[in-house]
Amino acid sequence: MSAITSTQAVLLGALQAAHNVLESTVADVDDELANRPAPGVANPVGSAYAHAVLSEDANVSRLSGQAPLCASQWAGRTGTDRPISAAGRPEEPLGDWYRSVKVDMATLRDYTRAVYARSEEFIRSVDDETLGRETDSPLGKMPLAIMFSVFVIGHLNNLSGEVSAIKGAFGRKGYPF
Repeated sequence: MSAITSTQAVLLGALQAAHNVLESTVADVDDELANRPAPGVANPVGSAYAHAVLSEDANVSRLSGQAPLCASQWAGRTGTDRPISAAGRPEEPLGDWYRSVKVDMATLRDYTRAVYARSEEFIRSVDDETLGRETDSPLGKMPLAIMFSVFVIGHLNNLSGEVSAIKGAFGRKGYPF
């Protein structure tokens, strides 16, 4: 394998940092806290964590041209009692999924490790030409590296904040720092 490029190094470092922050934020979350209804219209901790991991799986799989782990090797073993609602699936809006899905944290953590490993391997395996390739995103076409930064790394960071805030509403420490 060739040496890692500076773009890969930045993306990999940022991805690993986002993984570490999210995992440190949920380290003390058990099934009871994961599934406890949050105050107001906030989402439960467990569904926010599951959403972060399932979205990473979906986005990296799309970018790499592979089937999502949740639909292949890990089908039925993600730690959620049903698949996440998909855009355009009116029978269950995402908000309804968030507030009603049940999470098994031990199983979700196993699936999460597989998703993280696949994502990190994807970044290690792509070259600068691939990272610069234009790809479709919800914000229009953008280079793959930027799409990965925004919709994988940024999304993980956003959901770490969401989990941290929800834990705080329950009188628990959120971020690990």
